Amino acid sequence: MKKRILAVVIWMVFSSACGSESLSNKPGGGLSILAVETFLADIAQNVAGERLSVESLMPLGLDPHAFQPTPADVAKIADSQVLIVNGSGFEEWLDETLKNAGGERLVVEASAGLQTRKPAESEIVDEAQDPHFWLDPVSATRYVENIRAGFIQADPAGKAIYTQNAEAYMASLNDLDGWIREQVDQIPAERRLLVTNHESFGYFADRYGFKVVGTVLPSVSTGAAPSAGQMAALIEKVRASGAPAIFLETGADPRLADQIAHETGVKLITGLYSHSVTEPGGNAPTYLSMMKYNTMLIVGALK
Repeated sequence: MKKRILAVVIWMVFSSACGSESLSNKPGGGLSILAVETFLADIAQNVAGERLSVESLMPLGLDPHAFQPTPADVAKIADSQVLIVNGSGFEEWLDETLKNAGGERLVVEASAGLQTRKPAESEIVDEAQDPHFWLDPVSATRYVENIRAGFIQADPAGKAIYTQNAEAYMASLNDLDGWIREQVDQIPAERRLLVTNHESFGYFADRYGFKVVGTVLPSVSTGAAPSAGQMAALIEKVRASGAPAIFLETGADPRLADQIAHETGVKLITGLYSHSVTEPGGNAPTYLSMMKYNTMLIVGALK
């Protein structure tokens, strides 16, 4: 298990081209801002507003667990002056890639300061810490705070803008939390049972009173593979719990989930957006809409 970065931001010193110069005379184009994941880029852009432009390293729809940086990706990181990462071990490739990229930049760990959840005894997972904090919008407010702190450190002249934008976005996250609770209230308590493709919705479950019955892949990563014994154990848990559905994320291989659904007689619900937003015309073009879409899919299957 990789040691977590405890600081809100890692100051690695700006390149000489940037120095300590403020962006006061060059809004929107003064710094090269790169966020690793698409949902992270969307959150960061809400904090940046019109003052900065945030680019995503990963393309839309990509499973971050399967991501391996290409030479072009390393070049983008090398050119960045502020790099925003989820942290908590999510980007396993990060340390080596930063060494290869060289240069100096400010690295902001969005999840810094959040406490990793401890899986319940009923959950079949590996020993790795769960980095999926963003699927709980209350935890996502810490992302906003950390990103705001990073932007202010990089661009002190923009402090008022970043502070105002962050406060407005955190209010939206608070509204989203209330909205999700209202939707989940439609589900009888005994039916608030989650079976997902891998261990990603634990923080969501903890926040809104769901029980995680188990996961098809016994890991916080999509790269794991269950043993025959783990598959049999999950099938038994699904039958014993009365879970009405198995939820599969976009891009996930459906074969194992299909097998479990067939043997237990439960519904297989596909299309959860757990790791990426969509194109502007899609179901989940922003982090907020991603969370709303997921909630409606889960509530619709369980209520």
